Amino acid sequence: MSYLTNTTVDDLARELRGASRVLVTTHQKPDGDALGSVLAVVRACQAIGVAAEGWVVDPCEGNLRSFEGATHVAHVHPRRPELPADAFDLAVVVDTGAWTQLEVIAPWLRARHDRVIGLDHHARGDQVAARRVVDVGCGSCTALLARLVDALGVPLAAGADERGRGSIAEALYMGLATDTGWFRFPNARAAEFALAARLLEAGVDKDAMYQQIEQSSRAERVELQGCALSSLEMIASGRIALMRLRADDFAETGAMLEETAGIVNIPMEIAAVRASVLAVEDTQAGVIKLSFRSKPADDSGTFIDVNELASRFGGGGHVHAAGAKQQGTLDEVIARVRAAVG
Repeated sequence: MSYLTNTTVDDLARELRGASRVLVTTHQKPDGDALGSVLAVVRACQAIGVAAEGWVVDPCEGNLRSFEGATHVAHVHPRRPELPADAFDLAVVVDTGAWTQLEVIAPWLRARHDRVIGLDHHARGDQVAARRVVDVGCGSCTALLARLVDALGVPLAAGADERGRGSIAEALYMGLATDTGWFRFPNARAAEFALAARLLEAGVDKDAMYQQIEQSSRAERVELQGCALSSLEMIASGRIALMRLRADDFAETGAMLEETAGIVNIPMEIAAVRASVLAVEDTQAGVIKLSFRSKPADDSGTFIDVNELASRFGGGGHVHAAGAKQQGTLDEVIARVRAAVG
């Protein structure tokens, strides 16, 4: 079945208004857009008097979690999860529609399929949500959720504390800024800049957010970057950069799995590189995680569609940013990547 919109944002807003208690979840290892989306929906529900809480599967970067504030988000370990209680009459899945990214909570969602709604901006997905809105034209899932907040009639500044933190606008901006690479990626178009302006007017402190997310890393993460770069190899006639991180790299540097975010982008600084792939050995999950990134079209109009490339490994995402998971050893998966792009 096709992964397409089958309802409207207004209809989803009405469902939220009619709910008593809402669970909001997203893909495992949430990035800024995923966590920002969860926070935005929870805060919007609270603003209309509907009880809501987030439920996410770690790992999740501490720099991102610092923006949760007083918003209730349950973080669970992927190997020792505590599934939600049955007290929710509506579940909202944001920033994904793929069962492979919802493995831990999948049994709980499947048992309540008629009570699950979804909002996503990815091109591929499954029948996770009975009613969903999918808009691949949005630069982030939070860009889509801004329309939901408007449909609910909630002010973007709702939820802010005395310092201006904890608002819906803050959560929306976190997703928008991180998923567009701080407005550097091709998905940062006029609409995204227009939304950013609205969110800044609602009180978002963009400089403080950038510093907290991008300039507050531990030294161990920078050492991990060095490990990745030391493994750098050029394949496909130098058009694709391939890096790897072994379990030993994490042990030797003291870095954590969630600190790999953004490392895949580093080789994109090389002029000849059109795409970058990072393979990470995740011994906790027993898989090799693949991250794919690519540059926009060059002067000839050509580019590498990493969404299509990731699909060959059972994953997906966007044209210029995607991910996948593979079984096998790190060397075996690296060999598959070489074969796929050779």
